[in-house]
Amino acid sequence: VYLETYGCQMNVNDAAIAWAILQRSGYARARALGDADVVLLVTCSVREKAEQAIWNRLQHLKALKTRRRQARLPLHIGILGCMAERLKEKILHQEKLVDVVAGPDAYRDLPRLLAVAESGQQAANVLLSLEETYADILPVQTSAGGATAFVSIMRGCDNMCSYCIVPFTRGRERSRPIASILQEVKMLSDQGVKEVTLLGQNVNSFRDMSEVQFQSAAAPGLSRGFSTVCKPKPGGLRFAHLLDQVSRIDPEMRIRFTSPHPKDFPDEASVLQLIQERHNICKQLHLPAQSGSTRVLEAMRRGYTREAYLELVQHVRDSIPGVSLSSDFIAGFCGETEEDHQQTVSLLREVRYNVGFLFAYSMREKTRAYHRLQDDVPADVKRRRLEELIAVFREEAARANGAVVGCSQVVLVEGPSKRSPSELCGRNDGNIKVIFPDAEVEDAEGKALVRPQPGDYVLVKVTSASSQTLKGVPICRTTLSRAAAC
Repeated sequence: VYLETYGCQMNVNDAAIAWAILQRSGYARARALGDADVVLLVTCSVREKAEQAIWNRLQHLKALKTRRRQARLPLHIGILGCMAERLKEKILHQEKLVDVVAGPDAYRDLPRLLAVAESGQQAANVLLSLEETYADILPVQTSAGGATAFVSIMRGCDNMCSYCIVPFTRGRERSRPIASILQEVKMLSDQGVKEVTLLGQNVNSFRDMSEVQFQSAAAPGLSRGFSTVCKPKPGGLRFAHLLDQVSRIDPEMRIRFTSPHPKDFPDEASVLQLIQERHNICKQLHLPAQSGSTRVLEAMRRGYTREAYLELVQHVRDSIPGVSLSSDFIAGFCGETEEDHQQTVSLLREVRYNVGFLFAYSMREKTRAYHRLQDDVPADVKRRRLEELIAVFREEAARANGAVVGCSQVVLVEGPSKRSPSELCGRNDGNIKVIFPDAEVEDAEGKALVRPQPGDYVLVKVTSASSQTLKGVPICRTTLSRAAAC
């Protein structure tokens, strides 16, 4: 079986889950497309562009499948994930070459679906589940290098933002039992993984209901000035408890999480306190804004005003000095005026994010926007506004990143730089790429010279910065505990 992954980090994790299930059933991993009997595409449906990449890939695979059929070496093709959930009928009928369609909650069924395909029939399972979290399946990591890994802590989303397809492709929120998450993180630590990212569509609404004594706990509050379409549910162990437990497993393992929703950082902010206190929880937060206009935010059903969002940003910066902030923005949402757009521009300038993910609006069927709003911003206007947002983001990110020039940063080495084999690449605590020469440095004790390897922490003095990258010179190999003590 050969796996290709498209889209978000949740899909990277889904690929690892699917591979773990198939491995149990006796499948071997093909490292090259030409060696495969089965090709599985783990797909994204968030934007039209993401889906178009899959349709284009299928056309390439169509020619390969035809050649294989002529050589009497059958090739079976499967579409997994969000696009399978959204477009099951179209995929099966339009693309006759697709043998298997499996939604995000149907990966356990893959061996059966592939057995049906072996008999010459198409097979599909896109049933969404209220319970499926794959808690008993330890994903087989598929990323190269092995220094970092993703751990899914929950699936689905209840927020029902008007633009978003996720609740319809991944279903309602449900959380993994904390015990299974801790088991997976411990396994990764034992394997030498140095950084784990906890994944979910809305991680800070995590709610583990597996332990009876916690089922009567009160529902948490929302951040000040925030509201939600879906009423917060009572009971369960919450994200702060999970973050506390995960960060205790290995003090030399970095912990990140994505993506939180701004509404779920209440004023008592125990999550923010943990980030500030624990040296191995990264001082980095993803705070998806989507727009800087209160009027557009209301149309998006985001549950906050511009003012409430900015108040939260200030609260975060007061709680976690030096925090690195990232965000998502949509250009050209339904009804967005030039004034609304300029308010987003000004929000980018005011907050000055270190990392940004910016996209033009792409209407999705099934969403509230599809049924209630008009996609009335012309494509050329969307493109122009997106270009303006990207330009402003880059300008401000360059300033934000420039603030650390002259400072020393702990960098987790990921491997050689793509642009130069004589340089190494890694990421700092703020999740910003850092490039530095591949040269011998002192070890943590200062007793010998060593060549940094993937998975090592290296102290790097930053010498220059751009909107996306820091460059520097390596000082020494270090540890998280040693760096925190200094």
